[in-house]
Amino acid sequence: MIPVSMGPLAGWILLGLIAGALARWLLPGEEKGGWFGTLILGIIGAVVGGWLAKHFGYLPPANPGEWFPGPASITSATVGAIVVLAIWKWLKL
Repeated sequence: MIPVSMGPLAGWILLGLIAGALARWLLPGEEKGGWFGTLILGIIGAVVGGWLAKHFGYLPPANPGEWFPGPASITSATVGAIVVLAIWKWLKL
């Protein structure tokens, strides 16, 4: 069981890994970084995607008792991670 104070951190890490892995699978390339790079990509993508989704009214208000990311959070984080990865690839050209 995860302590209550560690729940949100565990949720962000889990969401980052899922979103980063999905983004790298959907937009493959030669980027290195392993699991840590995927985690960072996913967390940055979750922030970007979460901001965009809330801005356009896609995400419902967060439930403070839940730490496990839902389907809408995973979708918005993956879209955000794809945007971040595409911008990264564009800047590296």
